[in-house]
Amino acid sequence: MHTIRPPRVEDAAAMYELIAAYETAVIGAPDMTLEDVVDELVEPDFDLDKDGWLAHDADGRLDATSWACRNGDSDLVDVDVIVRPGVVGLAGELWPIVLERARELGAERGHDGVTLHLGVYRADQVKQAMAKEWGFEPGTSFHRMRIDHDGPVEPPAPPAGLTLRSGESEDVRREAHLVHQKGFADHFGFVAIDYDRWYERRQAQSITDWSQLTLAELDGRPAGVVIGNNQFLPDQDCGYVATLAVLPEFRGRGLGRFLLRHAFAADAARGRQGTILHVDSNNTTPALGLYESAGMRPVMAIDVWRRRL
Repeated sequence: MHTIRPPRVEDAAAMYELIAAYETAVIGAPDMTLEDVVDELVEPDFDLDKDGWLAHDADGRLDATSWACRNGDSDLVDVDVIVRPGVVGLAGELWPIVLERARELGAERGHDGVTLHLGVYRADQVKQAMAKEWGFEPGTSFHRMRIDHDGPVEPPAPPAGLTLRSGESEDVRREAHLVHQKGFADHFGFVAIDYDRWYERRQAQSITDWSQLTLAELDGRPAGVVIGNNQFLPDQDCGYVATLAVLPEFRGRGLGRFLLRHAFAADAARGRQGTILHVDSNNTTPALGLYESAGMRPVMAIDVWRRRL
C-alpha cells in the first residue's frame, strides 16, 4: 500500500533521490539536479496543493512522483508520472489522478479540452509503452546538442549595424521578451505570455542570470535574442542556451549564427567546459542544421508525446 499526498518544497531531496534513481536506470546517470527539482516546485504555474502527488510506501520511502502543470492560460498541460525502478503497478494508480487534474485545469481556464505533453527519453522503452497505453502519441522530438570548449573561443565578427545589450536592464528584458514571443510564435508547444509572467517565471528559478541575456539590435531595431542560464552548470560545468530567437524579418542574415557563437565565446570566457542547448526536430527554422554546422553534436533525444482530452 502507498500513501499519496501533495508535494512540498521540503520534499525536494527525496524527490531528487527518486528521480535520480529513475534516470540512472534509463540513461546511466542523473539528468536533473536538486536545484532543478526545487525550481520545478516553485514554478508559478504549479499549485503545490492541487497539481502534484507523491506516493510513499509503508516504510516512508518515496516511490513515485507525478504532476499536471498548466501552461499559462492555454489548453496545454505538462504531465508526468515517475516511478521508482522495480515498483510495479503504482503508475496505474497515479495516471487517473493526473488525467483528472488535467481536465480540471482546462475547465478552470474555459477550454472544452486539453492537450497533454509528456516528455520521454528516447532510451526509455518502458515509458514509451506506458505512454501508448494511456493514449499518447508521438508529437515531436528534442535533441540535446553540445559543444566542448578547450580554452578561449574567439568572439564572432558582428554583422554590420549590430548593437548588443545585456539583460540586467528592465528595458532590455522587455524588448527581449517581445523578440522571444514573436520569434517563437510558430514553434511546437509555444504559448504566448505577457512580460510580467515571463519575468516571474525566470526570476523564480535559481538558474537565472540576467547577464546571460543578450539582445541584438540591427540598425537600432530589436532583431534577435539569446538567453543563457546555469541549468547545466552544477552537474556538467556547461553553459546552457535556453532561448535563441531571431525575428522573421531579420532571418537569413547570419544573426542566429552570430548569437550562437557569441554564447559559445561567453561560456568559454566563464571557464565552462562546453555549451548545451535543445532543439526541436520539427522547428520552423533550420535550427538543427545551424547547430551542427557550428560544431555542436547530439548527445540525447527526448520525445514529446501528446494526448488530447
